[in-house]
Amino acid sequence: MASKRPLRTLYTTASSTLRTAQVPRRSFPETAACAFSTSKAVRGPEYDTEAADRPRWQQTPARMVAPFRTRPLPEGPQFKVNEDPRKLDDVYVRMLGENGDKVLTGEVKWLAITHKSFDHGRRGFNDRLAFLGRRIVSLQTSLALLNALPLPTRPLEGSDRVPFKHPALSGLPNLSSEAKDNVLDKHRLASVAQRYGLDRVIRWKPRRADNLQGSGIDAVLSTSLYAIVGAIALERGGEAANKVTRDKILVPLGFTWLSDAS
Repeated sequence: MASKRPLRTLYTTASSTLRTAQVPRRSFPETAACAFSTSKAVRGPEYDTEAADRPRWQQTPARMVAPFRTRPLPEGPQFKVNEDPRKLDDVYVRMLGENGDKVLTGEVKWLAITHKSFDHGRRGFNDRLAFLGRRIVSLQTSLALLNALPLPTRPLEGSDRVPFKHPALSGLPNLSSEAKDNVLDKHRLASVAQRYGLDRVIRWKPRRADNLQGSGIDAVLSTSLYAIVGAIALERGGEAANKVTRDKILVPLGFTWLSDAS
């Protein structure tokens, strides 16, 4: 029987010769079609120099904006936030005194009064600043309670013995979790913030624009107050933050220190 190997070799050689004889197609790049396009090129918002020059507090970052709205607009009245830097500067002057609008940088001034509910947090919010400020205010409140006027002592029941007294321990009965919670109650802090006008410049989105109290404005105001203290601590130092806490928060709350009473 004759071998089929020579026929297979001949067929393979002929097929390879035909493949090399074919003229390869010229592949055009995909971008070549752009040269024949008559439509005007559209640049993305990230290339808009005018938008890039605007600070972040004034606009939502372009890459964080959805191409279309997925949810319908809420019904009822819309809550409008402040966008005027002069109104914000007036609030800082009322709170921090003369040149109070220059204590913090422009971006931080807006960040300290911006709640995470505003613009879905895309422009930054004050949670971290408030965390630091809350620790500072809590410490200064504890020191104020220790230095406050001591509570009157009574003899022990069933005995004429009087508890031990010492000047270093005179304010210790004032220092309790209940006392600190009463001092730093969010409603009391909100009243202090309203005295400075923070309720007119804070940026947040209430659940109902016609019921700010039910939407939690007291918590938002107290958070902004803490955030301002935290921002001052980062940009001006701890001593400046302690002074602002004592003079601008604890004194309006009615604190009287032993040195002031004498």
